[in-house]
Amino acid sequence: MATISTADFKNGMGLKIKDKIYTIVEFQHVKPGKGGAFVRYKIRDLKTGRVIDQTCNAGTKFENVQLITREMQYLYNDGTAYYFMDNETFEQIPVSDEFIGDNEKWLKENDTCQLLYADTELLGVNPPMFIEVEITETDPGFKGDTVQGGSKPAVIETGATVQVPMYLNQGEIIKVDTRDGKFVSRV
Repeated sequence: MATISTADFKNGMGLKIKDKIYTIVEFQHVKPGKGGAFVRYKIRDLKTGRVIDQTCNAGTKFENVQLITREMQYLYNDGTAYYFMDNETFEQIPVSDEFIGDNEKWLKENDTCQLLYADTELLGVNPPMFIEVEITETDPGFKGDTVQGGSKPAVIETGATVQVPMYLNQGEIIKVDTRDGKFVSRV
């Protein structure tokens, strides 16, 4: 494993601290009038998503981790694992539920997802930022319902429930932002 010092810090860089993998969110070198220089930095735990504020002496060494994002096509879920295919080698990779987490409600067959690796260890799966899905269940819309009206819950083909404008009906295709689960537009 390569080691880096605080002088090599860059935003987005991967660090391994006590067997946990983090990415640097932001950092600042501080040189006070008295005493030695130090570094204030924020890191995000890639497994939990929690952001932690830290400080250390300038020149402190850390274990560097190469973070790699690979685009893969989501194929299917057989009940025990989710299967992804590498778009270049066509190799199929089974991924357990723990790596998918809450993102399962945004996975649609044949969509391209991003799998995040630290060296060769899989850390997580990110669905596409936007997905186009069919509304499978919602109350009927009525003529005259406009965008300014309220919203209603709709179940989409992946099983998730999103709030949609009143005028949308079952069977329509909509675009959803997977980061916050919000309706974007009708397709």
